[in-house]
Amino acid sequence: MPTLLPSRPVSLDPAPRRRRRLRPKLVAAGIGLALLVPAGFQVADWLPDNPLGQDVVDRSTPPLLLALEDLSEYHAATGTFQVVVDREVDTRYVPSVISGEQVSFLATGTADAYVDLEGLDAGRVTLSPDGTSATIALPAPQLGEVRIDPAQSRVLDRDRGLLQRVGDALEDNPVDDSELYALAEDRLAAAATRSDLRERAEANTRDMLTGLARSLGVQQVEVTFDEPADGDG
Repeated sequence: MPTLLPSRPVSLDPAPRRRRRLRPKLVAAGIGLALLVPAGFQVADWLPDNPLGQDVVDRSTPPLLLALEDLSEYHAATGTFQVVVDREVDTRYVPSVISGEQVSFLATGTADAYVDLEGLDAGRVTLSPDGTSATIALPAPQLGEVRIDPAQSRVLDRDRGLLQRVGDALEDNPVDDSELYALAEDRLAAAATRSDLRERAEANTRDMLTGLARSLGVQQVEVTFDEPADGDG
């Protein structure tokens, strides 16, 4: 009798399953991505936060210099002075009751101490790179002309000789006190020079510029003054 061999089991699935294999392109992309991720973290360590950012360099004119130019002159201190001018004019060999004049004149006037800011160049103002401190070099304060106040000035006493009084009556000329005013101005100017008006002007100018600089964002300000010129006292 013929020998019967065991038969293999027959699959009932009409479409036999095929083993899935990863495509070579997908495998290569996955390996590349795995390599790039850690490399990206290393590059980010030395790259700046914003590699395309812009650097700004400020070369604008210091605002303090512009503010000083606008001031031109800063009248930093004013002094009020008084002087009594006692003036006597005599005629030789003639008694004063006949010819002559003696006048006592009280003069009240004011004088300003000012700082000339006109024509200051950029070298007079030094600003730190961060803009928080500045050094300002200014000319020495000067004294202005004395201004006599007529309302506060008057003749205290006037004694004139007979010839002067008769001459005034005949010529109908008012008394000329211009020489008294000129003499009083010289005396008042000398008094202003001897006073501490310049020192007050320096202190007031320093305080003004410090406040001005702080309003513009400068916190530390050093103000220096030149030495007074010869003859300024």
